[in-house]
Amino acid sequence: MANEFPGLYGNQELEVLQKEIFEKRQRIVEIIKSNAHTLTKPYTLVDWNNASVTLGELFGDKKDLIVIHNMGKGCRYCTLWADEINGISKHLENRSALVVVSPNTPEVQKEFAKSRDWRFKMLSDQAMDFSMDMGFAYEKDGKKFATPGYSTFHKEDDGSISRIGYDEFGPSDMYSSTWHFLELLKDGENTWEPQYSYED
Repeated sequence: MANEFPGLYGNQELEVLQKEIFEKRQRIVEIIKSNAHTLTKPYTLVDWNNASVTLGELFGDKKDLIVIHNMGKGCRYCTLWADEINGISKHLENRSALVVVSPNTPEVQKEFAKSRDWRFKMLSDQAMDFSMDMGFAYEKDGKKFATPGYSTFHKEDDGSISRIGYDEFGPSDMYSSTWHFLELLKDGENTWEPQYSYED
């Protein structure tokens, strides 16, 4: 008797599309990495002890570093991404150093991270100089505004640092699994938006 639910594999159109997506993603990664460049100036961020920390120090004993550019406590969407990153942080940190950077003060970061049980390292970029240079902040009417995404860096034996790649975060992107679970519901996300809490 035929299986009532034969699964996706065997559907030729889907197999072709999945292969195309995989190959296009590989090409996207190649293009992004082809624009890698060595940083020409030092960057300093602030830790929860209000101490200055250089970008180079964030690598620890790793050669690679992932920096998550977060808009801060006021963004529900960035909080969703950070919640998900928190869940896989130990896996990422096994391969690379990992930090989350936002324009919030160290005090605000510490309080908010504690309320959400975040385990990753956070640093403050209040002036947003680093974020601006990395393309994850912009200036309008004399004010700076952060935008979400991430950058990857590599440190050579001589201490020089290169930014290898970067990408933006946004609803339905490949970095948040939440949207992809919801999209296969009958009505998809159906106007759903992330909230800080769902208990009210």
